[in-house]
Amino acid sequence: MVGAGLGLDAILRATEDASPVESVDVVARNLEERFSACEVAFWFVDLSGQEAVRLPRAGTVDQARGEAERIPLSGSVYDRVLRSQRLYQEDGGTAGCRMVAPVTNRGDCIGALDLSVPYADDAVREAVAQAAHALAYIVVTDRRFTDLYHWGRRTTAVSLAAEIQHQLLPSASCCEAAQFTLACGLVPTDDIGGDTYDYALDQGTLHLSITDAMGHDTASALLATLAVNAVRGARRAGHGVLDQAYAAHKALTEHAPRGMVTGQLLCASLETGACELINAGHPWPLRLRAARLQEVAVKINLPFGVPVPVTYEVQRLQLEPGDRLVLLTDGMTEHADPVDLPAIVHDTRDEHPREVVRALTGAIHEACGGSPPDDATTIVLDWHGRSGRRHSDVGADT
Repeated sequence: MVGAGLGLDAILRATEDASPVESVDVVARNLEERFSACEVAFWFVDLSGQEAVRLPRAGTVDQARGEAERIPLSGSVYDRVLRSQRLYQEDGGTAGCRMVAPVTNRGDCIGALDLSVPYADDAVREAVAQAAHALAYIVVTDRRFTDLYHWGRRTTAVSLAAEIQHQLLPSASCCEAAQFTLACGLVPTDDIGGDTYDYALDQGTLHLSITDAMGHDTASALLATLAVNAVRGARRAGHGVLDQAYAAHKALTEHAPRGMVTGQLLCASLETGACELINAGHPWPLRLRAARLQEVAVKINLPFGVPVPVTYEVQRLQLEPGDRLVLLTDGMTEHADPVDLPAIVHDTRDEHPREVVRALTGAIHEACGGSPPDDATTIVLDWHGRSGRRHSDVGADT
């Protein structure tokens, strides 16, 4: 077969020359030309995590009308590929081979590349896997310049409060590095309960935050905006958790004197696993160590924004290689009585944090009949330490 080389340089050059809304089409054309591929499509996961959505080709009628083909994610080949992070191949005899490859960037599952080729050998499989991996970086880069990827992921109407809430979250819900693997998830209530999660990585520290603003709808989203951006501002100025906590408290007392936000802030040293933590009226974390799950009984300070003098106390926590730390909001613990969260965390101990988040949020979603009374949010952190063990391992699944 002609063009069995990876051709990544050609793909990247072509995408830079094209409009950001045509990047996926550039990858598709490259595969069509090199391998006589057909039916090339990019599928990505919608905001709810319940459906796979096909991105229309640029300039098509579907794209112009704002329509997109979508299917239930659960039980689909895309669900299988995203869970396993392995290339799927289905031989169709004279019809050729169907291949589905994960489009993932640092553990963040963006979607799947689906195509058919006349035949597939090791070189073709490797080229398709590499093209899908390159596509992940292309989408991450180009979604800064267009609403196309935001539009395609919205399978339901988005309220003003939900718009604010989504923009407060990191653009990727999962991150992998040598020392850790991190995944986050949020199940929103219909009228938005003010939950957020955030993370950032600098040269020596991993920063985490999880917050829950009082109230619902736009009012809680605005409170969350103050808290999250105050924490980010302090963090980006090089300050630790103590200054971040006081920055959040000051922002709320000055700009929303009747509003409060509970939260948990954590800074972990990438070198040692030593953590500094502040708990502002938030549920205790869970820690899974050597198959033993227990609550981490940290001291609880007052929420951010309470109209009384407050003192925030930095507490120490030592992470060891192999530890799994789970942070939760009260929407995960107070409104889903049939759900045994500790059992889910324990039973998924060998899974990627991304799958733990899916199991936890999925259980809450199901227990509440798809309409939880409050936002339910979780962060799952696996600590590898200096071992540098990571979860990602893209291969082939036939």
